[in-house]
Amino acid sequence: MSVLSLTFHTTETIRTDWERYLAKDLFEMVENLIDVQKYILSEVESDMIDEGSNTNLLLIFDDTEKRQDFVEIELLNITDRIEKKFGQHAMIFTTYLNPKKVRF
Repeated sequence: MSVLSLTFHTTETIRTDWERYLAKDLFEMVENLIDVQKYILSEVESDMIDEGSNTNLLLIFDDTEKRQDFVEIELLNITDRIEKKFGQHAMIFTTYLNPKKVRF
């Protein structure tokens, strides 16, 4: 198992458009990813966020090779679409997670 965490930070000015994008476009993209075994799409709740909001997409892959393929191909496409639509109002942070122990 290999895990990738994508955090999307968006400014308050695009809140409504971002929520619409999440519900339709991003959700459809994630649903159609064949190499993703499971995923969790979450709103991040934090006392540390004063401006804008964070959304997290946790992607679970069978192995690191499938995760790397996703990063090199699909993540580039997703990033490009988000940058074209939202510009500097949306940032994407990628975190590679290598589970030591798992219990679902």
